[in-house]
Amino acid sequence: MGRSRRTLPEELLLLALDPTTGTTAQPQSLDLGLAGAQLVELALAGRIAPDGDRIAVVAPRPTGDPTLDCALELLRRRGAPVRAVHWIGGPRLGLRQTYLSHLERCGMVHAVAGQMCGVLPTTRYQATDTEISREIKARLDSAIRTGVPPDPRTAALAALAHAVGLGKHLYPGNEGRSSRSRLRDLIRHDPMGGLVAHAVMDVQNGVAAQPRRSPAPSPGRQAAAGARPAPEPARGVPMQPRRGSMARAVAH
Repeated sequence: MGRSRRTLPEELLLLALDPTTGTTAQPQSLDLGLAGAQLVELALAGRIAPDGDRIAVVAPRPTGDPTLDCALELLRRRGAPVRAVHWIGGPRLGLRQTYLSHLERCGMVHAVAGQMCGVLPTTRYQATDTEISREIKARLDSAIRTGVPPDPRTAALAALAHAVGLGKHLYPGNEGRSSRSRLRDLIRHDPMGGLVAHAVMDVQNGVAAQPRRSPAPSPGRQAAAGARPAPEPARGVPMQPRRGSMARAVAH
């Protein structure tokens, strides 16, 4: 993959970067969006493909982008298609910082050291060429304004921007309400982008963290116990002792 074209994770991060403060909007959900943007970029490069709600590796050869190739290798090691919601919901420590550092090396942003409350060191990132960010947003504006179905890359970018909550950052206030609604509607124009965007929203809503069911005890083991197992207490609610056992404890 050549470096003449920006990748979707890079574009999503540039969209989220506030040119005034140098901070990123929606930082927590943005990490999920970057993981999802990697999937879409790998699909556009022909390396992976959707298989229902799962992601399958169809061509494991490297793309030439180290960060994307790392994700591709992790997917390949799974050995079987993985649910998009589980992949996006997995550990993504430092992914946003990885891309910020990458953009800095490419000369698209520069780091500005500072302090929070005059004590804690902080680093903010300013775009070196705001024209790049304006061009990216102009593609979204055009798709929203004209109603013409956008190309798959722009449609996927719109879907991810909506999924991570960038709508209010890009189109703030009451005057931006219709644009935010149209941004959400663009999700239908790219199947892979739609799959990933819905997975990002599912992770935020806790769909990926389904509790595992405990295996049912075998009839022989249950009979040996002589009684049915006591129900598990709800999370955060302590198990109340039985009255008989409390009486015996007091007696002792």
